[in-house]
Amino acid sequence: MIQEHNKASAWFDGLYSEHKNNFDNIPWARQDVNPLLKSYLEEVVEHKGEALVIGCGLGDDARAIEEAGYDVVAIDVSQTALDLAKDRFSNSSIVFEKQDIFDMPIKYHKHFDFVFEAFTIQSLPVEFREKMIKAVTNTICEGGKILLVAHQREKLFPGPPWPLEAHEVEYFKDHGLKEISHSIHKEDSPISNTKFRVLYQK
Repeated sequence: MIQEHNKASAWFDGLYSEHKNNFDNIPWARQDVNPLLKSYLEEVVEHKGEALVIGCGLGDDARAIEEAGYDVVAIDVSQTALDLAKDRFSNSSIVFEKQDIFDMPIKYHKHFDFVFEAFTIQSLPVEFREKMIKAVTNTICEGGKILLVAHQREKLFPGPPWPLEAHEVEYFKDHGLKEISHSIHKEDSPISNTKFRVLYQK
């Protein structure tokens, strides 16, 4: 039986397939590194170890994290997105894998030194929010860090996506993480003009 969260995310591959020849029609595909990830990578002097990119899309963030110094595993539920990313960054050593964050292999449990999650949690309906946050935190090794980037809910928004409320960002702490930094950033967007950038450590 197909799990409910798989039904909720199945439309991603259809969108990538429909617009694989014109990335401009994929709303979240910047074709460049996420600026809040870029600023973090520039602020921190040393980057080493194993990194995970959740919902890697076209692969730009995974590439930036690899160039910073990490060995990178980049996952997505869309095989089309992964194929496009592999083609775009064929000279990299990034491991692009089709994976469901809710059903990660045992080898990835408590494995990664750095995890980057941007806009994926908010892409699924709110009823999956806590479950997904728990799944994300399960991938981080002791002492590892996760960088979260998400829109903040400012008004009623029909979704998808479903921006996070301030109290929902706190769920990471409920799963054993410590908040290292928390900043708010403004950028015009039809979803929300406010974004969280939060760094946690296990």
